[in-house]
Amino acid sequence: MSRLAALLSKIDQILGVVRITSPFGKGGLRGISFGRLRGKSFGKISPNPSLRHAFPKRGIGNGVALLSVLGISGCMIGADYRRPDVTVPPGWRMINGDATAVINEQWWSQFNDPQLDRLIEIALAENLDVASAVARVEEARALLAISRAALFPQVGASADAGRSRSSAGTIPLPGVSLTNNFYSAVLDASFELDLWGRLRRATEAARGVVLSTEYAAQVVRLALVSQVAQSYFDLRNLDLQLDIARGTLASREEALRLVTKRFEGGVVSELDFRQAESEAAVAAAAVPNLEQQIVQRENELSILLGRNPEDITRGRGVFESAIPEVPVGLPSTLLVRRPDILAAEESLVAANARVGAARAAYFPRLSLTGLLGVESTELSDWFNSGSRVWQIAGGLTAPIFTAGRLGAEVETATAQQQQALYDYLRTIQTGLREVEDSLIATRKIREQQAAQDRQVQALQRTLRLATLRYENGYSSFLEVLDAQRSLFSAELQQVQLQRARLGAIVNLYKALGGGWVP
Repeated sequence: MSRLAALLSKIDQILGVVRITSPFGKGGLRGISFGRLRGKSFGKISPNPSLRHAFPKRGIGNGVALLSVLGISGCMIGADYRRPDVTVPPGWRMINGDATAVINEQWWSQFNDPQLDRLIEIALAENLDVASAVARVEEARALLAISRAALFPQVGASADAGRSRSSAGTIPLPGVSLTNNFYSAVLDASFELDLWGRLRRATEAARGVVLSTEYAAQVVRLALVSQVAQSYFDLRNLDLQLDIARGTLASREEALRLVTKRFEGGVVSELDFRQAESEAAVAAAAVPNLEQQIVQRENELSILLGRNPEDITRGRGVFESAIPEVPVGLPSTLLVRRPDILAAEESLVAANARVGAARAAYFPRLSLTGLLGVESTELSDWFNSGSRVWQIAGGLTAPIFTAGRLGAEVETATAQQQQALYDYLRTIQTGLREVEDSLIATRKIREQQAAQDRQVQALQRTLRLATLRYENGYSSFLEVLDAQRSLFSAELQQVQLQRARLGAIVNLYKALGGGWVP
């Protein structure tokens, strides 16, 4: 064991990290681990004393024992992945008290709109971005299968048949025909012993890519659900704005009709008439603009559903939709809830494994090959023992001079690992910011709505008073027009705030990682 420890220590000095994991458990080697970080060694050897007698002290036995340990127990070059230490706040800035509830996976149903539920169901089933994401997952799984296949023996078969004739100019042996047949059938096998874990690290990296791709597909699903909900609320918002614009147009046209009669009767001036005519035209222009936006929003929503542009069936209005209370949970739960964070972490796992695979390229590769088959000049001789052929061979290849290529590959893999680490940390920070932004939006929009509701009520009363004053000759029509204009603007703002509140809740669900199925 002292020689094995010395060998592993030498490897550690060269490559930085070596890990051997023993399958023997308590009945054998409990574990051998070495590592070096920034020039400082760490780790220890803890062999099972009962196995010391199993390794001869001299002769070829040491080499056989070492090969057994490396080949059976699975030496792994490179450090195993460990989640980086991440500092997250103990709670959210905009929430007082504990928040430990979990997100409802089908969070959109909390709006209590069956039509929205139906649209999201269609989008998840037919959207082309989701279908593309699923295809990328299938690709990653196939690549993992390709990587795993290298861990197993590769077996093939070949068969040949032919006929040849030798030159008559040569001196043939007596009784040997110039024309000959040949037939062969062979099974061949090859197997690379993964002594240093290069293939297993490659498989680990491929597995990380699969998981990252699967989480990325969930990111697409979550984004799609959010986009469908936002577009649907936009559509219902525009519908309500169109109703307000049409109602305003009708009232202004009625006012214009009355002012026209009074103008024709000489009761009011042409100024009042022209002002009433202008305000009616403003309301009339708003209607086709809103109708255009509605059709464009329907087209956008149709594409999200994976369909050609078509009419969208409506459900509840923006003021009829339920306003759910969002259970935000604690900041630390984002690390295991948001699919983009989980995808970034799996990318980091894959990058970490690639570093180990790159380091393992420094070490020799041992391959075993074998061949078994039959060869004869006549098919009838295939089953004779003399026709059998076989071959067993082992090959050892090791890099000696690569002009710095292996070192550059390790540096490349290490740099990529660092990039993946920074991407992971940045994704966490982005997630925390998005939640905080959504929390403050939901709170402050409610406060704006309360003030806006008071303004609408005040302007409605103002319009009634201005109309009474004008009808009784105490004021000009200008006061009525100002009141109408202010009320129209305030009612549109009231609808937009309700839409903003629903959108903020959707953004909060998305920021929290809700609505995706792990």
